[in-house]
Amino acid sequence: MANFAKSSVPRFSAEVYQNAYLPEDGREVNAIVTVTATGGGTSGGLPLFAAGTDAGALGAARGRGGAGAARHAGVVIMLDCSGSMDYPPTKMRNARDATAAAIDTVRDGVAFAVVAGTHQAAEVYPGGGRLATADPTTRAQAKEALRKLSAGGGTAIGTWLRLADRLLTDADVGIRHGILLTDGRNEHESPQDLRATLDACAGRFTCDARGVGTDWEVKEVTGIASALLGTADIVADPAGLATDFTRMMEAAMGKEVADVTLRLWTPQGAQVAFVKQVAPSVEDLTGRRTESGPRTGDYPTGSWGDESRDYHICVRVPAAEVGREMLAARASLVLPEPGGSARTLAQGLVRAVWTDDMAASTTINPQVAHYTGQAELAQVIQQGLDARKSGDVDGATAKLGRAVQLASASGNEDTAKLLAKVVDVVDAATGTVRLKAKVTEADEMTLETRSTKTVRVKK
Repeated sequence: MANFAKSSVPRFSAEVYQNAYLPEDGREVNAIVTVTATGGGTSGGLPLFAAGTDAGALGAARGRGGAGAARHAGVVIMLDCSGSMDYPPTKMRNARDATAAAIDTVRDGVAFAVVAGTHQAAEVYPGGGRLATADPTTRAQAKEALRKLSAGGGTAIGTWLRLADRLLTDADVGIRHGILLTDGRNEHESPQDLRATLDACAGRFTCDARGVGTDWEVKEVTGIASALLGTADIVADPAGLATDFTRMMEAAMGKEVADVTLRLWTPQGAQVAFVKQVAPSVEDLTGRRTESGPRTGDYPTGSWGDESRDYHICVRVPAAEVGREMLAARASLVLPEPGGSARTLAQGLVRAVWTDDMAASTTINPQVAHYTGQAELAQVIQQGLDARKSGDVDGATAKLGRAVQLASASGNEDTAKLLAKVVDVVDAATGTVRLKAKVTEADEMTLETRSTKTVRVKK
């Protein structure tokens, strides 16, 4: 395991792409805000404190250097150990091996724990309501504890998440992350109980969720990841778990700063229509707004490493006469600090200019057009699959045909390949397709799970 070098806060930048021109009495302003974080030392660097950590504490941690400084990141692996994990027996074995591979990827000094999930949650390692500090000894002990796991019992995912939340909170770590694996439906607690758990855990830690095999519910797994600002995916073949778990843990180890929010200020009379993350996946943040000041609201973005994300902002402004210009919105990336203050990491301005130039006011910005299409792509895939499941052949054909057309036009090759496993493509440009008579459950679930993944604008 590599030692930790001195790291710095990632540098954030924000670029705004929009057509600012509106026709007379025009009201709707659309913009894509590209946020990029770089230079945080995410390759072997020191994970930073979360929001609220004072500079003195941060400096003290850096001053100690070495592995101990990394303890300000914590991760809990939640492993499904319900009875269905024994059918076939290779599934449980692959899950244990994958968890061992993830443990090997935890960097020295990072706090970690393993939880076994059935109809209840149990601490596998280290136990005692705490996290262990990763080093060669604790990693070996954790992998030894995994060997004792067997499958049996039901599935109540909310109990797993609540235990992870307690462990991460009691450890007083800044960057808090979970990895959750399930192979079945959440049959031993109500949807309302799971929803209440997700509401309680939202903003407290992020979580990547994976479904292994094909007996789990896509909307449950994607709903967990969405609520906790993580990723969701399918691992149809349990043999692929180790690779996927390693990749997830590497991504978690690359996070440098937690609890960053997108703060949106709008002028008097303006209203935010929606705020969506649109790359690397579609995630509607509109309903997650918390008021942070006069005409100002915050939208959660979770933890960041070296990465770039795109956000689609739509604001409705008061109508104005030709020749008027106004600031329609100010988008800032902020890091909350003690005492209720916040540090601005980056900022971008969204403008509105009223004109009688028809060509100027009707031009759609390429980035806005692209991501509007990507959001529609995710929506029509879901609608098409729902129609297919309900036996609505015409509706499914129309929606999935539109999805093929959008995927082709935007260059989203990965989604196009997944769609081609569900429909026979006659003409991608026009969206002419035929539903396949036979589709494997794995192919259908993969398309549904990955439907929100997007591609960036072609250069």
